[in-house]
Amino acid sequence: MAGRIEDYALIGDMQTAALVCRDGSVDWLCLPRFDSHAAFAGLLGTEEHGFWRVGPAHAADAGPPPATRRRYRGDSLILESEWDTTRGTVRVTDFMPPRDGAPQLIRIVEGVSGRVPMRSALRMRFSYGRVVPWVHKVGARTVAVAGPDSVWLDSDTETYGKNLTTYSDFTVAPGDRITFTISWQPSHKDAPPLPEPEAALEATAEFWRDWVDHCTYHGPYREAVVRSLITLKALTYAPTGGIVAAPTTSLPEDIGGSRNWDYRYTWLRDAAITLSSLLRTGYREEARAWREWLLRAVAGDPENLQIMYGIAGERELGEAELDWLPGYENSGPVRVGNGAAGQLQLDVYGEVTEALHLAHMTGLARNDYAALLQLKLIRYLEDHWDQPDEGIWEVRGPRRHFVHSKVMAWVAVDRTIKLIESGDADGPIEKWRDLRDDIHRDVCEKGYDPERNTFTQSYGSKELDASLLLIPQMGFLPPDDKRVIGTIEAIQRELSTEDGFVLRYPTSGDDAGVDGLEGDEGAFLACSFWLADDLAMIGRVDEARILFEKLLGLRNDLGLLAEEWDSKLQRQVGNFPQAFSHVPLIDTALRLTASGAYGG
Repeated sequence: MAGRIEDYALIGDMQTAALVCRDGSVDWLCLPRFDSHAAFAGLLGTEEHGFWRVGPAHAADAGPPPATRRRYRGDSLILESEWDTTRGTVRVTDFMPPRDGAPQLIRIVEGVSGRVPMRSALRMRFSYGRVVPWVHKVGARTVAVAGPDSVWLDSDTETYGKNLTTYSDFTVAPGDRITFTISWQPSHKDAPPLPEPEAALEATAEFWRDWVDHCTYHGPYREAVVRSLITLKALTYAPTGGIVAAPTTSLPEDIGGSRNWDYRYTWLRDAAITLSSLLRTGYREEARAWREWLLRAVAGDPENLQIMYGIAGERELGEAELDWLPGYENSGPVRVGNGAAGQLQLDVYGEVTEALHLAHMTGLARNDYAALLQLKLIRYLEDHWDQPDEGIWEVRGPRRHFVHSKVMAWVAVDRTIKLIESGDADGPIEKWRDLRDDIHRDVCEKGYDPERNTFTQSYGSKELDASLLLIPQMGFLPPDDKRVIGTIEAIQRELSTEDGFVLRYPTSGDDAGVDGLEGDEGAFLACSFWLADDLAMIGRVDEARILFEKLLGLRNDLGLLAEEWDSKLQRQVGNFPQAFSHVPLIDTALRLTASGAYGG
């Protein structure tokens, strides 16, 4: 069985990523890209679906021991796991070097004290655990081949095959360093070059050192902010600048339930807010690359803007279920692709325009097509802002007039007016000022419940929605407006869990609710950070700081967050690690630092 979600560490090379459990098992790795088929899919099934464990040898009936301690080496994605055993102490260093060629996963075993018997067990299973490859020797190298894929294993020790698994048994003493490398290569090509693990380790450490040096945040929450920035960088597909929402699919929002989705794509919303955080912390090159990705993905067809694309800008993301995988802790179905790609979500026009606006305001070199795209988006909204849509949470029930969608349509128009006012674009500014006023008036009249003094999820509804917390952050209304304060307090009262975290909206249990789905879900971490932001904005800074630091306490021992927190089970749930959780962590840290609202 796979470990708890928070038991996993992330390593990656900015083209794909692996999850490494506390027991030294790599249970998830897609090759060669984030959205490729998994070669290790044990995370969503069993060891029969692929894994690679390196750790102290153990009795078959005892199970592999978890690492005694683990950490990232400084500000990097180089993972160090250490085991204290009765025979001594051993360290395993795992990393994926940034690359132009074949993807590699390198594992270096180092003796620290005593003499520790070790085992490497490698079970390759292509196509999400369904295909058993042909494994054979080519000289001193071992290669697994099936269809278009080949994975080459290079090691300092002898390997042998047993039960469709490749093993290596060895012992390490102080000063010993044993290396293992797997490299992916298209099966029709020649073997990839022999790896150089020690040189790759040095180059990887230097890469992360240099990258982190660009961070302009030096406040009291620097450790949490830097770890979140590294995570966001790891979720960026370097060849194109696209940013995945998470490197996993189908980690459940409800353990045992069916709220399982594929997040290995670039949501315009998630990528836009990620861009904003990167810009605020000094990372302009990533912002430029994302803007270029956006312009390529949307191309000349902004009227058919999708809410998400493939990491290279692909439009077809058809959803399918993998019925041979039982799912994480039997949470089925396992899905690949995402049917929400065809939804209408009007808020993305606002998020994209806000990101382009921020890039412009922070001095990113002007791009004429970016300004033209912004104008085209507003011309589309002129005729469509008053339509119902599926909204930010991608409901699979009927379309509604979601308040958040209307607010973000207002943001799109407002930021474009500012672009025109700056002299960097031309457009019918008076007409769009009237449009901005019309949207604002419509939301305040139809999306506000005066009896309860709160905005609601959609026009005419009584339900609340945590996305309403973005109203003051987007500048739609000032923080001291009584309707804003009333909405914040209503969300605290009606959408907060016992431990003070925030649900996205009311769910339905056994019946299909507003989102068209059965079951419940955990507290949504992004929404909880938004609440901390809002509390700071309305002057309740001590309360904001307490909530923020409580949220920091939900991170795993390596500083990583999934999408949600299950307050009943006291564990992380949802895809992992999640950009949409780490971005608002950064934003809230910046706001609290600016306000001086932090302890210690």
